[in-house]
Amino acid sequence: MITCTVLIIRDNKHEKAGMEPDPNQTYPSPARDLAFLRLLHLADSALPIGTLAHSFGLETLVSAEILKASDLPSFLHGYLEETGTLEAVVCREAFQLARAGKQKFSVVRWLEINDCLSALKTARESRAASAVLGRNFLQAALGLDDFPVWREARQASLKSMGLIHHAAAFGLVSASFGFSETSAILAYLHQMTASIVSACQRLLPIGQNEATRILWNLKPAIAETSELSALFTLETVNCFTPMLDWGAMEHSALATRLFIS
Repeated sequence: MITCTVLIIRDNKHEKAGMEPDPNQTYPSPARDLAFLRLLHLADSALPIGTLAHSFGLETLVSAEILKASDLPSFLHGYLEETGTLEAVVCREAFQLARAGKQKFSVVRWLEINDCLSALKTARESRAASAVLGRNFLQAALGLDDFPVWREARQASLKSMGLIHHAAAFGLVSASFGFSETSAILAYLHQMTASIVSACQRLLPIGQNEATRILWNLKPAIAETSELSALFTLETVNCFTPMLDWGAMEHSALATRLFIS
């Protein structure tokens, strides 16, 4: 009865608009809508996991006058191409691992995914920041819902004293909620990019409108990075960001700092 009523209402809307209802049109299911809303929630840069406390080396580059506001669009394209691809691959690996379900969940592979990203993040500050965000993200997710895979992954990392990186935690949680793999990767990359743009707003003379425009123009690059990441595996991906690594390593030596790392 409810379904019929909804369809009647939709048909009435078409009639009021002077249009015939399209018999081939498909309407979103409530389950898909709910999954989408949950994905928006988890990918929100305002999620209280500490994202705003880290610049991942940007503060040092700005302080040394290496990175200027005019350089930001090209810099962020390069950031997505290198760091974005690496993080997207890790997110995919964790997503595919969790999608197999508890019965086929490999603790060994979960630890390998995080250890590999740790090894590729040569700067301790960036590595630690990623791990703090990942730990906080998984803990926040456990406060919202409870899946055995999440607890098993968290316990395995605690037992081995391994790190839980943000990209891995996001992929793990996304698969459990039933998001599509592409949607999860795009959401993670967008959230990551938005956080970097937000950091730049506090470090450079960039207004809200300009920051919004930069992030808007980066969306094609985010989509390209998502597609590119599907061509790599954890064993074949690489990342080359020497200036950012240097910036992260030198960050603690700055006389004044806005960010923790």
